[in-house]
Amino acid sequence: MRILVTGGAGFIGSAFTRNVLADDYAGLEGSHVTVLDKLTYAGNLANLNSVADSDRFTFVQGDICDVALVTELMGTVDAVVHFAAESHVDRSILGGADFVLTNVLGTQTLLQAALGANLTKFVHVSTDEVYGSIEEGSWTEDYPLLPNSPYSASKASSDLIARAYARTHGLPVAITRCSNNYGPFQFPEKVIPLFVSNLIDGATVPLYGEGNNVRDWLHVDDHCRGIALVLAGGRPGEIYNIGGGTELTNKELTGKLLEATGRDWDAVVRVDDRKGHDIRYSVDITKIANELGYAPQVPFEQGLADTVEWYRTHREWWEPLKVRAAIDR
Repeated sequence: MRILVTGGAGFIGSAFTRNVLADDYAGLEGSHVTVLDKLTYAGNLANLNSVADSDRFTFVQGDICDVALVTELMGTVDAVVHFAAESHVDRSILGGADFVLTNVLGTQTLLQAALGANLTKFVHVSTDEVYGSIEEGSWTEDYPLLPNSPYSASKASSDLIARAYARTHGLPVAITRCSNNYGPFQFPEKVIPLFVSNLIDGATVPLYGEGNNVRDWLHVDDHCRGIALVLAGGRPGEIYNIGGGTELTNKELTGKLLEATGRDWDAVVRVDDRKGHDIRYSVDITKIANELGYAPQVPFEQGLADTVEWYRTHREWWEPLKVRAAIDR
């Protein structure tokens, strides 16, 4: 299979690319991967160093809003896995224009170009944040979309556009919605790498409000495994939730990171809560489990310990990124 991976130099896209080229996924063995990435602040070619010399790998620097480029690439592949997105909630609160441009128009550009190609599958990678916030229970895939941030609204919009192309044009689109990812190579503006890198440097970490917001944590390898299952066997026109099964409050997560780095609560600075901060996310994974045999395989405690150790031993990867992006320490 020839796969176009958009945003493949980012955190999740690069993990998927590395794992495909390692032949980790049944049904995708021997696949060729073409990565299309604009290399914005969160895109990093170093994430692909381990596969850069593979004869099954091609890198193209470009924008998913570039109609001519996207149309050309669509003619060279059998399937698309669309990761490319602006994804940081705080940045979207400061200004939503880039999120609408990339997440909405970029997705539409890809879908339109795909109409002229002979694709077997177009996997649109989305987020559980499109559902909004849920006090109890878990979201199934037919739950109404009630996004609360400019980021999640832009992703919900792209989901609806993808669904429309599937229904109107018969494009073989499947949508995945994941919970919070963690793991190696995650850009250090996100909570786990930000906290870990700050804490091992002796700096403080910011905790929103009382820290009672709940997130379900999903190791990036489990997420990519679920995406691979959808690519290989998911039904066109369907939506699949992918979760990790570990719900923690932000305060509980902070406590685990303090323990892992040998710091105490004196390192935590309480800050004003984020505007429109969703209280709780929780996805029901029954559908992907029953249809495709998905189950998270990375125990959270082990995955978190491995992730902390990765950041501890890969300062040369994350330190320049924090400086370049002027991330508060």
